[in-house]
Formats: sequence, C-alpha cells, structure tokens
Amino acid sequence: MQTRRTTVRDVRRANRASLLTDLFHGGRQSRQQLGDTTALSQASVSNLTSEMLDEGLVEEAGLVGSDGGRPRALLRVAPGFGYVVGADVGETRVLVELYDLAMSRLAVRAYRLGDGARDPARAVDRLLTGLSEVCDEAGVADSRLLGFGVGVPGVVDQGDGDAVVWSQTTGWDGVELGAMLRAGTAAPVWVENGVQAVGRAEMWFGAGRGARHAVIAVVGTGVGAAVVMDGHGYRGANSNAGEWGHTTLVFDGEPCRCGARGCLEAYIGGETVNRLLSGATGQPYDRALLARLLAAGTLSGEAADVVSRTVRYLGAGIGALVNLFSPERIVLGGPLGLALGEHFLPDIRAAAARSALRHPYAKTSIDLGRLGPDAVALGAATRPVARLLADGGLPAASVTAPAVPSRPRRHRGRAAS
Repeated sequence: MQTRRTTVRDVRRANRASLLTDLFHGGRQSRQQLGDTTALSQASVSNLTSEMLDEGLVEEAGLVGSDGGRPRALLRVAPGFGYVVGADVGETRVLVELYDLAMSRLAVRAYRLGDGARDPARAVDRLLTGLSEVCDEAGVADSRLLGFGVGVPGVVDQGDGDAVVWSQTTGWDGVELGAMLRAGTAAPVWVENGVQAVGRAEMWFGAGRGARHAVIAVVGTGVGAAVVMDGHGYRGANSNAGEWGHTTLVFDGEPCRCGARGCLEAYIGGETVNRLLSGATGQPYDRALLARLLAAGTLSGEAADVVSRTVRYLGAGIGALVNLFSPERIVLGGPLGLALGEHFLPDIRAAAARSALRHPYAKTSIDLGRLGPDAVALGAATRPVARLLADGGLPAASVTAPAVPSRPRRHRGRAAS
C-alpha cells in the first residue's frame, strides 16, 4: 500500500478546515474560544483567522467582554462570501432554493413536472431554469456560486465520475443526471438521494444536531433512512445504503412500487395510506389527504383503523432500525412521518418498543424532525458547503464534482410554474 507524506500545505488546510467548520457550526466565537474548541495554538488561530479575514471568508461580528482586558472581537463565516443552491426533485415537482453561507434562504422557485414527471430531460430543464432564476432574483453572479446540490428519489451511484440515478419508482434507469446538469452550468454539481440530503440537514441544523449515532427516517411518498455512524453518514459500498422502505415487512405481502411485495413502503408510504383513506372516506385521492384529515380531527371508523395500522407498521419499522443500528437517536421526518408523529408519536414509540430489543431501545430516543417536510433542498445545498469547510476555504486540490470545461454560464430556458 502506498503512503503519502503529509506536507505543510496539508497541515495548513486541515487547520483552516478545523477553524472554519467550528465557526460555521458553532456560530460567533472569539479567537480565544476557537483555540479552546479546536485545540490549535493561539498563534495558529491568529495567523489563520487573519488570512481568512483578508480573503473575506471570515468577518468580525461584534465584541465580547473579557476578564479585565479589552473586549474581544467575535468572528463568523461571512454570509456573503459565496452562495449555494439546493434542489429537491420530487415525483410531481422540482423545488430550487438559493442560500448564503448563513444558510438564509434568499430565493426560491417551484415548478410542476406534470405529465413529463418520468422524463429526466424535463426535470433537468426545470433544475437549470430554477438555478438561473434564483441567482438572477438575488443578484448572485456566477463567480459567487459555490455549487449546486440536487436531491433525487432512488439510488444515486456516484461511481468514479458523474452521478447516475436508478429509480424504479420514477422510471429513471441509469440516468446520467450529473452529466446532464453539468452540460448546462459551469457551477460544481452534486447529486444525491433526497433522504440523505434530509439526513444531513437534520444533523447540521435540526433534531439530529449533537448526536454521533443517528438514523433519520423519512416517510413521504417514498420511505427511506439516512444512517449516521460516529458522526459520518453511511452510504454503503455503492452509495445506496438506507433503502429502509424496501426492506420486507410482510413476506409475499402487498405489492410495492419497486416491483417487490411486502415492502415497508407498501404499508406506510404516502401513496398507499392516502389511497386507503380515500376509499375509507369517499374523498378524492390526493397526497395531502392524511394531513387534512388529521388537522380537521375527523378520523373515525375505517379511516381511523387505516391510520392506526399505519402507526403500528411505522413503529415496527422503527423498531427494526433500533435493532439494526442501535442509534442514540432516531429522527422521524418527511411529510407523512411528521404528520403522523405530530399526532401519534407516543403510539409510534410504543409500537417501536414492542418490536425492538429492550436494551438498545432503552438507549434510543425517537424525536420529530425540526426542519419541516421540505428539507431536501436545504440538505442538498449543504453539499457544496461541506466541500468548502473540508477544504478550509482554499481551492481544492481535487473535488468531488469533476472539473468542468468552459461552457455557457447559465441555462436560459423558461419553464412554466
């Protein structure tokens, strides 16, 4: 096995990364506080923060008193140093959002996919149009855009190059989405599974914050889980770990959209639950039916039975996550997961306890996500931020998104909203 000698440049990059990461996640801090939290010497902290101040990557943001001396300046990551865009490709619409480095949302666009939902070219057109429009609205120049993160349903094979999407539920079979997007923008592009994006968002900003071992369980039209082990996301050998919804709940049970039978998603997925509620209530099927019924407090009879069964199935699925991963925290998110959790979290916990081994269950908390049902775009936008932090704000020697040749700077097509 070949080894690589660590250079002074490597050490400098790592130290800058430590400082920048601590400032981003920990908020405003003095140089002395940064020395304490990063274990770097005060001389190193002073030199490196001075560099980053000169570069505009870090800025002063107020003062804090000191014991008998002059007030100390507080530092933070400069929100306007760069901008990131995140997108959520759903089964019926595309959502595109622009953020600064304080992760304040500056602009948003949403587009319906309509009858072309299974056509990846239509999704790419909406994504690139959204990228152009949110940047134009906020007045963000191409040179200030750090990257474009895109969350999609299905398995995303990162391989050795561009991301390739395999999604049986949307009919995307080996779609080279990374290459398709890069053909229309010079911005670095990252493509990942939407559940993984939600997981990172909840770990950075939401209910997973502070946990080292966690599972973010997302229940919507699809069902998936993002697994975090010792502070790092686990993706498996082929980037497709976390397909919790396609684990078997009932052998040879109800048909699933993936083509198998008895999958957990076939029992708790939004399509199934809302279809059963439509039949039970006589109301037309739509994706928000469960949420409306819960908000109105009108569940009774057969509809109440549908929800009760769904809660028990969901609890059983969460119990399996406890047994498999023994996390300290499980975060329940996604539109349907949040709707059920807001009304039935004690029942979900009780069902999970019946399915899980007693000792690991006793060590696991089950909480609701805090970022709402549409956290995919936010999580996707953190991909280029993660790259910036890992590189300490320095130009990367090698980046996850391959370098792109000179191309037209913006996609100027228009999509009907």
